[in-house]
Amino acid sequence: MTCNWRGVFPAATTHFKPDFSHDLPAMQTHLDKMIKAGVHGMVVLGSVGENTTHEYAEKLTVLEAAKEAIAGRVPMLSGVAESTTANACRYARDCERLGLDGLMVLPAMIYKSDPRETMAHFRAVARASGLPIMVYNNPPAYSVDITPHMFVELMDEPTLVCIKESSDNPRRITDIVNLTGDRYVIFSGVDDLVMESVLLGSVGWVSGLVNAFPDENRALWDLMMAGQWEQALKLYRWYTPLLHLDTHVKLVQYIKLASQETGMCSEFTRPPRLPLEGEERARILGIIRKAIAERPNALR
Repeated sequence: MTCNWRGVFPAATTHFKPDFSHDLPAMQTHLDKMIKAGVHGMVVLGSVGENTTHEYAEKLTVLEAAKEAIAGRVPMLSGVAESTTANACRYARDCERLGLDGLMVLPAMIYKSDPRETMAHFRAVARASGLPIMVYNNPPAYSVDITPHMFVELMDEPTLVCIKESSDNPRRITDIVNLTGDRYVIFSGVDDLVMESVLLGSVGWVSGLVNAFPDENRALWDLMMAGQWEQALKLYRWYTPLLHLDTHVKLVQYIKLASQETGMCSEFTRPPRLPLEGEERARILGIIRKAIAERPNALR
């Protein structure tokens, strides 16, 4: 499938049983529900998918199960989050062999590379396969920043086609467009900045809370694409307390708890992520349950 770089691409959760083994049938059911709700693509084994808690062979098992469930209905991407450039290139080739439609590539994990090293990593992965790549820029989470001027230098890599801009600074979108024109497709990667990002030129959204609220997510996207900004803003204001959950270090636990409350997913995560407890759990549940109780009538 040719990847259409537009629309909502869930950063899909990976489902686990209480013993931390995979629950692949539950994951497949969840992916199917999101596709039927109208998402436009799927990112498996991203940060929300707990990529780095997996052994290499486990990742390929998850990809095979996800590919079976998606069944070509929407483009399927995998996160690439390896600790070495060599393993990232190996993984890119394996994704191509498995028939995926694209990659979402992160900087090398653990080591905090400088700009020269960062660009060398992305160039190597870009040349490792023929798959189109979404470059995931998230300096708050990974302490590696791909600046707009670095994207200018990377313009000569034809497989680098899309940027997931998660720097928490919407100004970056304008800077990238001013420097590179229409060379890259821009996606928003911060849930509670999606409306601001769309107004500045983002045409896609890699979302976390869509795992729990796919219908509301799709409705918000459709309203923005239709230019119905007053209605979109009303829905966005209802959704924003939930979207804030995407910007915390415990975003995976928060998103999975929300997904459990809406019947989409269990909250089980792999250590070092532990279940929420005490005041924190009560506070997050309060946010989720208030939003559910106040869901827009048309979407209940």
